[in-house]
Amino acid sequence: MSTILIADDSKFMRMHLKHIILGHGSYNILEAADGRQAIDLYKRQQPDLVVLDITMEHVDGLTTLKEIMSIGDSATVVMCSSIGTHSNITECQQLGAHDFIIKPHFERLVDVLNSLIAINKLKRSE
Repeated sequence: MSTILIADDSKFMRMHLKHIILGHGSYNILEAADGRQAIDLYKRQQPDLVVLDITMEHVDGLTTLKEIMSIGDSATVVMCSSIGTHSNITECQQLGAHDFIIKPHFERLVDVLNSLIAINKLKRSE
């Protein structure tokens, strides 16, 4: 079973994303309320995929993304934020994010997650 880490400072948003994801498959879901927790969970659990907000307390999403990518440059991260400016999307891609979902437009979320998880499984089997 694939493990997905959802990092968002809004409990409502974490629950909403979890509901969407679990409605389309069976996954082990980890939750982090801020960037510091996300980094710690990533180090300990090495999830298959991370869904990461930009605006969070203690450590913001961009800093969290940098840290996660430095832990394992093969990390699979999807940014999920309402701050979908061209500069944020570009910066996230340059830092290693695989995709950017703009809240609250989650129509692509499940397809993106399924595609990235399938790619990860193929890489591990090689």
